[in-house]
Amino acid sequence: MNRGHVIFAQNSNINYVRQAYALALSIKKYNKINQVCLITNDPIPLEYIQVFDHVVPIPWKDMSENSEWKIENRWKIIHCTPFKENLVYDSDMLLLGTNDHFWYHLENYDIALTEHVTNYKGTKITCKNNPYRRVFEGNNLPDIYFGLHYFKKNQKSYEFYKWLEIIIKHWDKFAKIYTKISTQKTPSLDVASSLALQFGNFNVKNDILSFTHMKPLVQGWESSIDLWHTFINYYVNKNFEIQIGNHMQTGLLHYVEDEFLTDEVIGYLNV
Repeated sequence: MNRGHVIFAQNSNINYVRQAYALALSIKKYNKINQVCLITNDPIPLEYIQVFDHVVPIPWKDMSENSEWKIENRWKIIHCTPFKENLVYDSDMLLLGTNDHFWYHLENYDIALTEHVTNYKGTKITCKNNPYRRVFEGNNLPDIYFGLHYFKKNQKSYEFYKWLEIIIKHWDKFAKIYTKISTQKTPSLDVASSLALQFGNFNVKNDILSFTHMKPLVQGWESSIDLWHTFINYYVNKNFEIQIGNHMQTGLLHYVEDEFLTDEVIGYLNV
């Protein structure tokens, strides 16, 4: 199996398997290259099974038993995927058009991470206008996102994921040394990935990977908003077109808030 889409889902207070199901439906809807692998140890409802081409258990000891974010096992992705080339997604995303062209543009990379994200208006989000990224700006770290990335299953990518494993397992030491400003008590995959880039010669820079990031504080609103889906009107139609405010969404939508993914929204993907 040469190319496929990979989703890691480990349930907590949020049903990430349900999110993965919706994402897989959207991948199947728009892409010709649409094999999907779900990595999980959680129960999968029978009605979800049919959309996944591969279901792979999370191996070895669960490192995230006491974690809310459930990210400590995600360095295991490279050991689980059945594909030679992989597009990896956070589960709380929806594809709104084909990204088959990604494979052609990324085939010369070993690994590529997302550097370019926008808000719902299409405005680029940078460290300087993103209050969630103070640790990147303060410590001069590469401003990258793990939530959408590509890798070939080869030695170079194994090296990157090995660094990710080491950093996550020894987060306290790495955070104390390399993130002295705005230090995070618990690891995030974005910061851990950015640190991993410091320890290997990885050519991850690209203009291909991108998504719309719906965290409230990067939308350009003057007031501080806790939940975007309760603040601004949005519309989903039977063709699975999503409009937020006056802006039709395209590409990959990182909706962030699980409450957005209603049964009605998923229902439009099953039409």
